[in-house]
Amino acid sequence: MTGTVGENGPAIEVRDLHKRYGEYEAVRGIDIEVRRGEVFGLLGPNGAGKTTTVEILEGYRARDSGEVAVLGQDPASRSIALRRRIGVVLQAGGIYSHITPREALGHWASFYPHPREVEEVLALAGLTEKADVRSRRLSGGQLRRLDFALALVGDPELIFLDEPTTGFDPEARRAAWETIRSLRALGKTILLTTHYLDEAQALADRVAIVKDGRVLAIGPPRELGVGASHHRVAYRNARGELVEHETDDPTALLHRLTSEALARGERLDELTVGRPSLEDVYLELTADAESPAPPDPAGDSADLATAASASRRSER
Repeated sequence: MTGTVGENGPAIEVRDLHKRYGEYEAVRGIDIEVRRGEVFGLLGPNGAGKTTTVEILEGYRARDSGEVAVLGQDPASRSIALRRRIGVVLQAGGIYSHITPREALGHWASFYPHPREVEEVLALAGLTEKADVRSRRLSGGQLRRLDFALALVGDPELIFLDEPTTGFDPEARRAAWETIRSLRALGKTILLTTHYLDEAQALADRVAIVKDGRVLAIGPPRELGVGASHHRVAYRNARGELVEHETDDPTALLHRLTSEALARGERLDELTVGRPSLEDVYLELTADAESPAPPDPAGDSADLATAASASRRSER
């Protein structure tokens, strides 16, 4: 890609990416750049183009046009050298029912020139106590942790996490978050897709919000997009009603509101001052006011599934 020098450039560069399925354009000119060593969140409603984009980056799907570089290489080449440097946690995984996590990780580790120690990966994924349990006896959350572990055992530079905590209970989610933070501390680059906005807020250095195949906003969660310069002041009035204000100058607004309340002999209960959350920005940006959905969602879903299956078979 122009202006990028292999190991010194961003971990991922995408310029004017397009992908079409028949008459339906799933990706319409996406531009993103993921810096080395950061956690980058890709957010958007179902059908936004996230999965298509990620599968192009992983090398599982061919693009129609645009420039893509992953660790300085074109993922469409499906080179073994590149695949050894990335790890992938898919939305749904699978493993033979009769093998244990320790056996699975030992087998996967043999595919890589410099894998992580199996015991270290078991600990990192929270599977030490289940290391010798047959996978058919693992819970759904434990199987998801095993998916996570299999993506890490090759000691990849870049990790794709596609809805990694789906099906996790709150405790398991928090443990997974700590694992992701640990990987970031080790210098790993992580591309995270998630429907949990609190997860993106907690983990991502930057996020991109995607809708209708386009990027609507990109930046750090606390500084993102619409309303980022505003503060939200909220309180309950004497009648118990929630009152909210948005302002660029919360100091002046608070002075006015508290002065007026004192003059009336009233309290401003539950008074809070804050910026719009990532969820607020996300909901504002993805409100259904842009381009319409495909005319036959059920048919399009079937077409997309067929196209995905065909694409995977043809590229393997």
